[in-house]
Amino acid sequence: MEKKFRIAFVRRGYSRSGVAEAYLKRLAAGIVKAGYEVQLVTTNEWPEKQWSFGPIKRLRATTVIGFADELEQVRPQLQCDVLFSLERVWSCDVYRAGDGVHRAWLARRRRFEIPLKRFVRGASRKHGDLLQLEESLFEKQKTGRVIAGSQMVVDEITDLYRYPADKIDIVRNGVPLDTFRFDPGLREKSRAELKLKQDEIAVLFAGSGWQRKGLLFAIEAMALCKNRKMRLLVAGRGEAGPYKTMRLGFWREDPVQFLGEVAELVPVYAAADIFILPTIYDPFSNACLEALASGLPVVTTRSNGFSEIIEDGVHGSIVDTPANLVVLRDAIRFWSDSSRRDAACSANIERASQFDICENVAQTLEILTRVAV
Repeated sequence: MEKKFRIAFVRRGYSRSGVAEAYLKRLAAGIVKAGYEVQLVTTNEWPEKQWSFGPIKRLRATTVIGFADELEQVRPQLQCDVLFSLERVWSCDVYRAGDGVHRAWLARRRRFEIPLKRFVRGASRKHGDLLQLEESLFEKQKTGRVIAGSQMVVDEITDLYRYPADKIDIVRNGVPLDTFRFDPGLREKSRAELKLKQDEIAVLFAGSGWQRKGLLFAIEAMALCKNRKMRLLVAGRGEAGPYKTMRLGFWREDPVQFLGEVAELVPVYAAADIFILPTIYDPFSNACLEALASGLPVVTTRSNGFSEIIEDGVHGSIVDTPANLVVLRDAIRFWSDSSRRDAACSANIERASQFDICENVAQTLEILTRVAV
């Protein structure tokens, strides 16, 4: 009997609402369905019940560098045809740059930080460790190929590390379109559960890492709208306290509703009118793609690789920088018009139809099998 092609996935941590974890499970499911064998190399953080696709190899290291070191030691024992890492490590056959380029992210963040924070971050061991691993993969070319979700990430890798462009493949993110879709029947029920009034405009922000994804800019831009019928829904993991103390005095009640980590976002997309992610840096936001598939206009920045697949003013709005609050405010106001949202809905569903997870799985599998030859 012919031996099955074997793929070892590498992902160090686990978050219940993590985008990378959700993507990895969707990818693994598709690859197993195609008849291949998979295993997961991770730590004790990944729950056993969250991986039903094959064996798990758990490493004991708790630090970024420690995990990479231990992976190098156990790699000969994995008996795989391809080591496919979604984590920065010392070496692998294929690396998916789903978290983007750390050096590029740090450079972008410096533009929005006070000097003291820059100094503290510069002395951070964690950031230094991530940069070391990134240099090993890109500058020293310890990965055979790289998969990026956007041209933005490709340009960062080639410009900052001189990694060969012909060894990078762009594979756009994908979502299960049978799950994330426009569902008018769910809207009324979801809005009632979120206590949204019929005439209120629900602006949705979804994601963890609120500083990077620009929650502060979303709140400030919404305040500039001065629309008492507007509500901001915030879904994801983060410390809400500092944002709750912001002064939005013209509202009679708190216009920001923190939902916490939401395991099932479909009803929240159904309840929303506009999706906003004024991110400082995002390789390709899956949440934006989910919102697009749900028919919502997406307001985001050019620092989001997702912006490469939409047309400004048609599927949503693309702003140059999240710090330009007036432009961000105008984008929110533009999509506050229900007739514009209705017109964009079908265009957004059509655009999202090109990014089903099945297409992502097929493209990724083609690269992995090619590398193994």
